[in-house]
Amino acid sequence: MRWWHWLMAVAVATVLFAIFCNVWIVRAARGRMFDGSGNVPARAVALVLGTGRLSSGGQTVNPHFTHRIAAAAELYRAGKVRHFILSGDNHTHGYDEPTDMKTALLARGVPDRAVTLDYAGFRTLDSVVRAKEVFGQTRLMIVSEPFHNARALFLCRHFDIDAVAFNAQPVSLRVSRWAYCREWLARVKAVLDVYVFRVGPKFLGEKIAIQL
Repeated sequence: MRWWHWLMAVAVATVLFAIFCNVWIVRAARGRMFDGSGNVPARAVALVLGTGRLSSGGQTVNPHFTHRIAAAAELYRAGKVRHFILSGDNHTHGYDEPTDMKTALLARGVPDRAVTLDYAGFRTLDSVVRAKEVFGQTRLMIVSEPFHNARALFLCRHFDIDAVAFNAQPVSLRVSRWAYCREWLARVKAVLDVYVFRVGPKFLGEKIAIQL
């Protein structure tokens, strides 16, 4: 039965490590996540993390997308942000998170001059690193839901970016339980990526200056 004891030990260690990673990331974000635009410190540039405009079934608008756009527009109207980097996935034909975000923000009154698109934000790590290395930003406002913002702030701190986060309205667990489960695992991967595998973004490319 030694193999069974060994298997159980590995399983317990894996669960404990996952819990450790999640607690570490959540605690590291304390004091840097804000719910109201009146409370959040101003930043010249905000990084809006991408998600698909439509739900996985493609029939309804994704509430994560709607809430992030609403949060970004609120920041602009409150004068807390002057420019947005809209970072998301655009690796397949017909799926373009940055352009969808831009269209939605323009419809809410944000001017075109206040928007820069990052088409290579395939993962949160890519979006964060590219904001610094490609777009030259070392002070950022992160815009996403609270569960996602904690991991983004963890990555910002690791890559020496002075960041705060503005929390979009959370999506209910009933509607988006898979996203919450996936984030629990993504936090483990984030720790492994930066401290074990030392993963970098898929693409960097030439630097792009943001005009404020």
